[in-house]
Amino acid sequence: MRPAAFRRRAEAARLPREAERRTAPVEPLSTTWPDLDLADAYAVQQDNVARRPAAGSTVIGHKVGLTPAPAREPLGAYEPDFGHLLDEMVHRDGGTVRAARYCAPRAAPEIRFRLARPPRGPGVTLGDVPTATDAVAPALEIVDSRIHDGRITPTDAVADDAGSAGPVRGSWTPMAYAPDLAAVNVDPLVDGSPVASGSGEEVLGHPAAAVAWPANALAAHGTGLDAGHVVLPGAMTTAPLIGAGQKAEARFGALGSVSVSFV
Repeated sequence: MRPAAFRRRAEAARLPREAERRTAPVEPLSTTWPDLDLADAYAVQQDNVARRPAAGSTVIGHKVGLTPAPAREPLGAYEPDFGHLLDEMVHRDGGTVRAARYCAPRAAPEIRFRLARPPRGPGVTLGDVPTATDAVAPALEIVDSRIHDGRITPTDAVADDAGSAGPVRGSWTPMAYAPDLAAVNVDPLVDGSPVASGSGEEVLGHPAAAVAWPANALAAHGTGLDAGHVVLPGAMTTAPLIGAGQKAEARFGALGSVSVSFV
């Protein structure tokens, strides 16, 4: 890589990192560097994730973003994206989080997968995922944007680690006893009031298909999913903005429910 390109990536990686530290979003990287492409963006993402172990954090899995087509269309994205989940991000069901630690938090209802063995791409299909999965759980993903989201592109979203900020997990159900995940309906609520409704079908037709997607996408980056890791496959509905003093909840029928309060 040319020195100028290396410096550009290093500076691009610093901005979302600083935005998270200061809880103040930055201007879209695509505005500052119009020639930044998705390969650059994933390199920026990886650079920031690689710094986390030095600070005591551990990668525990991945999240998939932009799985519903309506979420991709405003960004002009042709495919989903992926980010990383860290142990320091996890919140307990029914617990509280500080709204001030995020720039613009949203709560996305998702079905969380725990992998018994790693499905390694390329060539992973929807049918490979259930046998690789140990258990599933209802979840809320706290999604944050460290980049002003008025004019972001897919490149900005990827560089921002796909908005990864923190999963809230409900109780695990062994995969052998899980319902048909495509047919699972979810009702997200804010302060007890319904804000949307959706089903597993909204996530690439089946949540397991959205787990197969990063298994294949990560292979192109020379890495993959690991046994014991978790995957958040994407939101089943729109994700409402949440502020201090509000409670987010999602009810997944037979799969259970999960909630978190922002203070």
